Amino acid sequence: MKTAIVISETSSNHHTGLGHPENADRVEAVINSLKKNKKLLWKKAAKFDNNILNITHSSKYVKNVKDSFPKKGLIFFDGDTIVSPGSKEATADAVGSIIAAIDGVEKKEIKNAFCAVRPPGHHAEKDKAMGFCIYNNVAVGANYLLNQYKYKKIAIIDFDVHHGNGTQDIFYDNEKVLYISTHQYPYYPGSGSDNEKGKYNNILNIPLPAGTNSMQYMDAYEHVLKKLKSFQPQFILFSAGFDAHKDDPLAQLQLTSKDFYEITRRTLVYAKTHCNGKVVSILEGGYDLNALSESTEQHVKALLEFSK
Repeated sequence: MKTAIVISETSSNHHTGLGHPENADRVEAVINSLKKNKKLLWKKAAKFDNNILNITHSSKYVKNVKDSFPKKGLIFFDGDTIVSPGSKEATADAVGSIIAAIDGVEKKEIKNAFCAVRPPGHHAEKDKAMGFCIYNNVAVGANYLLNQYKYKKIAIIDFDVHHGNGTQDIFYDNEKVLYISTHQYPYYPGSGSDNEKGKYNNILNIPLPAGTNSMQYMDAYEHVLKKLKSFQPQFILFSAGFDAHKDDPLAQLQLTSKDFYEITRRTLVYAKTHCNGKVVSILEGGYDLNALSESTEQHVKALLEFSK
């Protein structure tokens, strides 16, 4: 089987305004970098029943979002979360990418997948858009696995440099979903202390100080693997943010591009043995284009190695 890259033809239509760090150049850089690899299978985002969104977000929030997309110009959900006319399809296709990836794994068309789409999702709470995020793509994916495929245990590993407050909010009292986050702390969005554990001890936050280097991060990542072993998930989802890279302008961790290979490899060693290698990853942050493209290459390199 193969590793798939799931893309959306509408990602570039989500405009966030001049100078905004979360822009169409990000996904373009990732896709151009990955196109060099001829071993990858390319898939498009799937269309889906809108009721899927209502499992993750409140129906009132989903309606408010859909009613907010402008016919022209930009609308601000908050100071940095912005939508344009093209955002309506782009946000839906970002969700549709993880649906397509999960379906591909479940139908045994692919072994694993990386969704190279935008906008990101992990800051979006059940009833709130924030931090560049509108719908929580990875959370929708987890709920899709629980509801469509009747899984009992899903793990979400979030290595974005910012804590995924939205994903934590959505699954805080859900014993079927383990949420693990490594992130710079204290930092935006302010959540993510290690005493936030979830109702069923299903949240593991690993806060890291600014300046954390590769060796220190990898030592901390052992706690991720230990928690996976105790929870025993049947499927693993990555919230794959690459802004912990030392060159990223929005944070101060000191990882290198090759560290993202190692993070992925270590996780896939576990996944191969314990959940038949079922892994889907979706892009979150990463705002230096060179660092982002190099880091996603390393992430996908590991996915490919475990797709055989």
